[in-house]
Amino acid sequence: MVETMAETKDKTTIVLFSGDLDKAIAAFIIANGAAAYDHEVTIFFTFWGLNTLRKDELVKTNKGILEKAFGWMMPRGAKRLGLSKMNFAGMGPKMIKHVMKKHNALTLPQLIELAQEQGVKLVACTMTMDLLGLQQEELIDGLEYAGVAAYLGDASNGKVNLFI
Repeated sequence: MVETMAETKDKTTIVLFSGDLDKAIAAFIIANGAAAYDHEVTIFFTFWGLNTLRKDELVKTNKGILEKAFGWMMPRGAKRLGLSKMNFAGMGPKMIKHVMKKHNALTLPQLIELAQEQGVKLVACTMTMDLLGLQQEELIDGLEYAGVAAYLGDASNGKVNLFI
């Protein structure tokens, strides 16, 4: 009798540390591409990368003054991220969004939605959420919440592991 092994999918993991628009776009383009190639994909959002997952609207929460201050200083959502270079006091993101629209490229919110549709696992780092005073209700729906051990579990079996 011949035994068959179940085919295992290749795994791709991405740590999104940056809160820069261009880096977040790159992370989601890679994640969506890997998912299209039938990889199991995890994006682990930590520190400034968590801003990508924030809801656009203000969410009422019960926070201390320090946590409120972090909330005021950080961009709220994927639509408000700045560029890593050539930000030009906010003109850079407007320019890149114009060029993307001209070339019919998906926006970052559309890339996030596509990733969720393709089953990309979006994981918010709970330790960083605690440090920055972010609460689950401030983040978009459809996320998982975990610490670094969960990411390392995914990454240890990863064929591709990226830090952005």
